[in-house]
Amino acid sequence: MTHYFTSRFLPFIVALFVFHGTASCLQAEESPAASSENLAVLWTSGDPEVAHRVAFLYTLTAKKEEWFKGVTLIVWGPSQRLLAADKEIQAYVKKMQEAGVVVEACVNCAEAYGITEEIKALGIEVKPMGVPLTRFLKDPEWETLSF
Repeated sequence: MTHYFTSRFLPFIVALFVFHGTASCLQAEESPAASSENLAVLWTSGDPEVAHRVAFLYTLTAKKEEWFKGVTLIVWGPSQRLLAADKEIQAYVKKMQEAGVVVEACVNCAEAYGITEEIKALGIEVKPMGVPLTRFLKDPEWETLSF
């Protein structure tokens, strides 16, 4: 009887556990266990919807919920133009800074767009980012995510 039950219903039981595990990955019930201690978010998109609905939500939540000890937002390329021009984006970045997210921007892009002073006025360090990004990518203590 036990063998019949096990062989007959085991696939369903396994499927239930797999489904439950998959479903729980989509819910924000508890902090995920992370192997890396820090997160670098590379924000390059000039699309405000990407900023508001994806990049900023995850970055701020990762910091507030302490999913990572350190969280750095790198503003690079078209995202810099959006940041310099959009007051709502600026307010959200300020909110991230107040929560402890480190925000840095690429000096080469800022200079190319002619917005270096606007970015600096937001309290963002503007510097060459090639070497720091490469360090984030190679360092096992850092996860890197891009939008």
